[in-house]
Amino acid sequence: MNRLLTLLSALLVAIMAQAKVVMPRFFGDGMVLQQNARCRLWGTAVAGKALTVRPSWNGHGYTTKVDAGGHWAVEVPTPSAGGPYDITLSDGDRLTIRNVLIGEVWICSGQSNMEMPMKGFKAQPVEGADADLLSCRDPRLRLFTVSRNATAQPVDTVVGQWDEATAATVRQFSATAYYFGKALRQSLDVPVGLIVVSWGGSACEAWMNRKWMDPAWLAPFKCGGSVTSADVERLHQRCPTVLYNGMLHPLIGLSMRGVIWYQGEENVSRASTYADQLSTMVRGWRTEWGLGDFPFYYCQIAPYDYSLIGWNYNSAFLREQQSRAEGLIPNSRMAVLMDAGLKQGIHPRKKRQAGDRLALLALGNTYGMARLPDYAKYKNVEFHGDTAVVAFDNSREWIYFENGTAADNYEIAGSDRVFHKAKAWIKRNRLYLRSDSVRQPVAVRYAFHDWAGGDLMHDGLPVSSFRSDNW
Repeated sequence: MNRLLTLLSALLVAIMAQAKVVMPRFFGDGMVLQQNARCRLWGTAVAGKALTVRPSWNGHGYTTKVDAGGHWAVEVPTPSAGGPYDITLSDGDRLTIRNVLIGEVWICSGQSNMEMPMKGFKAQPVEGADADLLSCRDPRLRLFTVSRNATAQPVDTVVGQWDEATAATVRQFSATAYYFGKALRQSLDVPVGLIVVSWGGSACEAWMNRKWMDPAWLAPFKCGGSVTSADVERLHQRCPTVLYNGMLHPLIGLSMRGVIWYQGEENVSRASTYADQLSTMVRGWRTEWGLGDFPFYYCQIAPYDYSLIGWNYNSAFLREQQSRAEGLIPNSRMAVLMDAGLKQGIHPRKKRQAGDRLALLALGNTYGMARLPDYAKYKNVEFHGDTAVVAFDNSREWIYFENGTAADNYEIAGSDRVFHKAKAWIKRNRLYLRSDSVRQPVAVRYAFHDWAGGDLMHDGLPVSSFRSDNW
């Protein structure tokens, strides 16, 4: 990939020498621009020339001067959703971008569960994908996947292209992102553009600028110091900053509505810092993007038995940190996937649930759609004799067990800190727990293990795993 980008850079230099206007690949035929925004466009051209950008939706010309380094940027106001349009750029030579739609643009980032395409991974299918591919054609849903690229230093371009949604293109595209975009298209009836920026196995630290990071976060990495090209070749997506440099940095400044994120599995072994890292990452992205506190919606990782890959960690602590991050990141919400995991697979098949639940958050919180389902959250626990009574925030519709009776997910402990399986029952929006082995309970846990088939529900959505202790 580094060799490919080197060749691409050489090509761009050659094109510049021929006095042609060049833009990053995400400004190309078939793209979607954010509606009702001042969209920043940029690229390269001959130094010192005046360059004019003329969009067909209003016919106005927006002129800027190319700087001494051959770079230029201009802001162009966009109308309400519509199209297709053309955009003509000229510094004497002309470049025309065709079939441009105006609508809603979202960045879709993370690791393998965001990257997992509709066709699935080998022997790891996406549930329902075959049927959904039969009806996925939508010329107003546009897809762009940023090709994998890990670099020691920031770059300014990516490899990729815009495609209309067809069976062929959707099959290769992120399943989580596709279901999210499909739901927005159906609910908003405007064009939607999705830009996927993901890499399987990537750490949260890989998506951050080094200057944002606590030095202690670098300690677990063999490439924790200054990342070299040799480090990138050996450790690629796991090195701090390398995916920020190679995949995210080129996009910064692109006008968009918000971000969806599905990542965390790679950080299970160092879960205690995840909430602080994720909130730092989002704050850094927002600062550099310059669009204010844009929406950030993310998936809580789904349950999975990590002992199958030799990991001796409890991923429930990572899920807990993800829940905590929701309170640290303004304008963010978490989609819970406790009922959508796969005990034998780190890549759950239920990607529709992931995409649809992210869409529910976006539609309710960003687009203002009323009366959509919402998540109940653990609030506190009170102890009455041998019984624990758990209360929840946002539980107006009452909580319930998915199959009518409680699964084997509920535990209670006394002062000895030994947890025992508990009998569980519900009255309205309270969960009651009791065990014959614990006469004076002091703590409760729900589904607080690597693998748990979540069964506690509210309004059709799962409740996150939780604990009342800090042991």
